[in-house]
Amino acid sequence: MAAAYHPIEDYGVIGNMRTVALVAKDGSIDWFCFPNFDSPSIFAAILDAAKGGYFRILPTAGDLTRKQLYWPDTNVLVTRFLCPEGVGEIIDYMPVIPRRGRGYGGIVRRVKVVRGTMAFRVECRPAFNYARDKHEIELVKSGAKFHSPQLHMALASRIPFKLEEPGVCAEFTLNEGESTSFELYGLKDEGREERLGLSEEESDQLFRTTVEYWRLWLSRSTYHGRWREMVHRSALVLKLLTFEPTGAIVAAATCSLPEAIGGSRNWDYRYTWIRDAAFTLYSLLRIGFTEEAGQFMDFLDARCHELAPDGSLQVMYGIDGRQDLTEETLDHLEGYKGSHPVRIGNAAFQQLQLDIYGELMDSVYLFNKHGTPISYDLWLYLRRLTNWVCANWTREDDAIWEVRGGKRQFVYSKLMCWVALDRALRLAEKRSFPADWRRWIEVRDQIYETVMKEGWSAKRGAFVQSYGSDALDASALLMPLVFFLSPADPRMLRTIDAINKPPNQGGLVSDGLVFRYDLRYSPDGLKGMEGTFNICTFWLVEALTRAGRNDPSRLDDARLLFEHMLGYANHLGLYAEQTGLHGQAMGNFPQAFTHLALISAAVNLDRALSGKVSR
Repeated sequence: MAAAYHPIEDYGVIGNMRTVALVAKDGSIDWFCFPNFDSPSIFAAILDAAKGGYFRILPTAGDLTRKQLYWPDTNVLVTRFLCPEGVGEIIDYMPVIPRRGRGYGGIVRRVKVVRGTMAFRVECRPAFNYARDKHEIELVKSGAKFHSPQLHMALASRIPFKLEEPGVCAEFTLNEGESTSFELYGLKDEGREERLGLSEEESDQLFRTTVEYWRLWLSRSTYHGRWREMVHRSALVLKLLTFEPTGAIVAAATCSLPEAIGGSRNWDYRYTWIRDAAFTLYSLLRIGFTEEAGQFMDFLDARCHELAPDGSLQVMYGIDGRQDLTEETLDHLEGYKGSHPVRIGNAAFQQLQLDIYGELMDSVYLFNKHGTPISYDLWLYLRRLTNWVCANWTREDDAIWEVRGGKRQFVYSKLMCWVALDRALRLAEKRSFPADWRRWIEVRDQIYETVMKEGWSAKRGAFVQSYGSDALDASALLMPLVFFLSPADPRMLRTIDAINKPPNQGGLVSDGLVFRYDLRYSPDGLKGMEGTFNICTFWLVEALTRAGRNDPSRLDDARLLFEHMLGYANHLGLYAEQTGLHGQAMGNFPQAFTHLALISAAVNLDRALSGKVSR
């Protein structure tokens, strides 16, 4: 069955800030959850080619060349087919405004022939509730309806369908200049509409409205530096991964795409990590998207009103703010290319990850500085969180990488506890908020000295992953980025140099790409290997960029590495979580962490090359 799966990098993504769909180069939608990111899937062929369900439109000609591109400055996707008989294309998008009472979440697929004549076959085979629910099919004059116990969908078309269990299919031919549209959307109940379909005039207007929305949104960007196209594509991805009703930002659009084929490192990333979203807020602020940053601050504010009795936050939340994300496996699905188990939910919500407080406080500090001054009521919750950090920073935790091999004294967690105290102090001083000054200063300084003593390995000549360890960890690259150390500090430069060596020389870098840690020396309680971590590569770019202020050769290295990493994006400029040993995309896709790090690295590197000081 492995041959039936597309490479992860062969997908494009469309969405409407509530959910997304992945569209392969062959015109197949293989992932779509409805109505929200974390709702059960309707199409999940990417997780089980036989059972998962898909919505495919493909020319019937055998000799095809396929291309895929985004309509400029939008999230409207064009899949183009070239063959001896002609040139055809599918324009895929999700309308970003409610329409005719249909609400959000619909997919519009407009098929056109721009040259010659081309025959197509369309197949829609839904598999509701992760292929666990059976459904009935109702053929109607203007399309088909699918009825499952919990969800009803309509597929509108001017092309008549025929039944082909467990879905519908049709074949049609278009001549040069002709087009037809398909629209898939949810019904409020079993559906009474007599007229389901779009006229071509309606389809054209909906397309133009969607294009205008995305272009107007992107026009707010303040980034005009080098690599503008890649930065803007990353911004468009982050906007797609934002759940507009609450301002929550999901870590990725998918679940259970593996970090290694056949391995068990398959996680559900359709939730909001405090860490990921805080980094995202920083990146959006850097390029002028203060409204999105404000929406996420509202989400954080709501979570702060739900602190645990001891004053702590969860690591992650549902996009609606829910706290219970119980993890379960879907044993009836084989997983991408046989990589199982397939997981939904994420048990990491119960972990202790001390670093989230630093990332949260840093993002609040920056929002207060570059966005809107925070309220006194929010400060009261932040003060409570800061006091919780003072009381708990010495604990062992599961840390940024969510290891499942037991808690440790992770250096990065201590670093970010220092950030939490430092930013709380800065914010209190900036706004003259009441604060526990003596306690906060004392704990901040204690954390600093502890990290410098316990986190430094004289043997390795570098900061390491945890106390008493000699194992390197790419998270140490963030030390100068959060102003813990000067980028020219000798200890920092030695750490960068230690990491920036190949694994066979004790480092974490393979052809410029960075592993988060070396599994041979840093067991994490999981079986199997993984690829290089894309965000870590962009962290190395930023660390070299900042070190390059005093050493031009390091700035040159930063630019070469950044442009080298851009070459590992897919054909649309999208990244997954990791890059495999053969250059393939691995892990959930597209990944917010990677794209936010690209933006941050691009902004700071561009400013450094232009002789400006970055923050």
